[in-house]
Amino acid sequence: MERIVIDNKVLTGKPIIKGTRISVEFILEMLSSGMSVGEILKEYPNLKKEDILAAIEYASRILKKEEFYNL
Repeated sequence: MERIVIDNKVLTGKPIIKGTRISVEFILEMLSSGMSVGEILKEYPNLKKEDILAAIEYASRILKKEEFYNL
């Protein structure tokens, strides 16, 4: 996960793409709104496809660690 960093001085410590102020959360929001990877890359030319894939992988790893409790 060398493309994803957490720095308390940037976006209050949200996970971001290294060297940017673009958060994993923002990338996931763009994807879930229907934007394609190509559209995101066109809108944010400083990103690479690998950055978007790293954001998805990061979110997946976080969810795998999440615990669920039946109420």
